[in-house]
Amino acid sequence: MKAYLFPGQGAQFIGMAKDLYDKSELAKEFFEKANQILGFSITDIMFSGTEEELKQTKVTQPAIFLHSVILAKTLGDDFKPEMVAGHSLGEFSALVASGCLSFEAGLKLVSQRADAMQKACETEPSTMAAVLGMDDEKVEQICNEIPEIVVPANYNTVGQIVISGSIKGIDTAIEKLTEAGARRVLKLNVGGAFHSPLMESAKEELEKAINETQFNTPICPVYQNVCATAITDEKIIKENLISQLTSPVRWTQTIKNMIADGAESFTEVGPGKVLSGLVKKVDRKMPVIKA
Repeated sequence: MKAYLFPGQGAQFIGMAKDLYDKSELAKEFFEKANQILGFSITDIMFSGTEEELKQTKVTQPAIFLHSVILAKTLGDDFKPEMVAGHSLGEFSALVASGCLSFEAGLKLVSQRADAMQKACETEPSTMAAVLGMDDEKVEQICNEIPEIVVPANYNTVGQIVISGSIKGIDTAIEKLTEAGARRVLKLNVGGAFHSPLMESAKEELEKAINETQFNTPICPVYQNVCATAITDEKIIKENLISQLTSPVRWTQTIKNMIADGAESFTEVGPGKVLSGLVKKVDRKMPVIKA
């Protein structure tokens, strides 16, 4: 079975999708439509803006979504997904690619999500850190022992987990995880504690928008971040999407489940190759293609 993966925040780079815009009339139409929907020229920032402009959450998230979704649309008959998954923000790209959301609805939700997350980040200073070379269970145990808010946010691959929380909580966790023998603990350059209880205000805002949006039955199973299992019921897809902002991304489990359910190859659609690398750490022999 052919599995398609869609990247999340962090995969952006200046010049992203410029080749797509230049060589495909269809891509150009979608990008121009996106500029109208967003009310600003996101293509200018994506193709020739500054790192600083592109790094703003309200730009980054729609930019990655657009690169991924428009690339999938230009693949034509070559794009025949039998299962899809997206990492965090990438779940919205996966939902559009599977026909569960329209392009316009997906972009509007991503834009609203980015704004809501930006506001939540500004309300309460918070951050994230990557933990390398430690069992998930040990990381969970240490997080639970810290009185501040600090939780596992992304189970990325075997031996790589990202934690999320208050500045003080993350600083304490870095100290305790290092003492406990983590190979490396690295504070990330992000504006907030994504996939943690500190995103509750953003979740409430996004819930309203999701509930007002038309969802359709996808053409193939969508492996969602919250549960890491194949979902085809649009009502459950909605519920999981609402929970996603304050729940961890179970990516390691997602890839393992897709393989167990018959994935024979993975294709990463969008900027960067981060997800390809994470798949290889789960199963070195699995064919991974870059669209």
